[in-house]
Amino acid sequence: MMVSSSVISDYESGRRPSPGTKFVRRFVWALLKLDEEKGGRFLHEFAKLTSSPSNAIVDLREFPIPVRVEYLCKAIEGRTVASPDTNVKEVNGYTVVDSKRVVETLSGSEFSQVFGATTERALVFTNIEHGISPMLMVRISNLKPRVVVFHGTEPDEYSIRLAEYDRIPIIYSSLPSVERLVKSLRKLYRIALRRKLGRPVRPPPQVTA
Repeated sequence: MMVSSSVISDYESGRRPSPGTKFVRRFVWALLKLDEEKGGRFLHEFAKLTSSPSNAIVDLREFPIPVRVEYLCKAIEGRTVASPDTNVKEVNGYTVVDSKRVVETLSGSEFSQVFGATTERALVFTNIEHGISPMLMVRISNLKPRVVVFHGTEPDEYSIRLAEYDRIPIIYSSLPSVERLVKSLRKLYRIALRRKLGRPVRPPPQVTA
């Protein structure tokens, strides 16, 4: 590592409070080189931690305050089509994902990245292909969202059955485009932010069953 033995000796004896940033940099670099020569196992794991599934995630936000599910439904023109009796009142965030890209690009362990800071959120699936249920990905994952949203494609009986196994409500959103969906969710985020800051907000209309 091209480090003088006196530097190490002074640090070990207490004459130096720190070996210095140059030593730490060279030490880490040496460890990475050794790992690379042995196949790069740890380099690969570090890459997973710092990677972002940006191709699969369309939008991801944490609400400043909890948002009632009924307000979420109103914002995305949604209605509950599975597990309506589940006692889920609020969500703390949302993630909009491209269902097809999630299947193609994320492994089982990497799927956890879509949950952001908390699982207490709405997981919104867009671009849903017939024959591939997003609920299957939710079912096999150790992490579960509070609610799941199907955009543009109503869930089939298989998806509904999987949701009922885990007691996760499914909301079907009939908004005409992903752009409108994201715009509506971001508006809901801004409303939540205004409420947190104590600014007046017009309440949404009453939601009927």
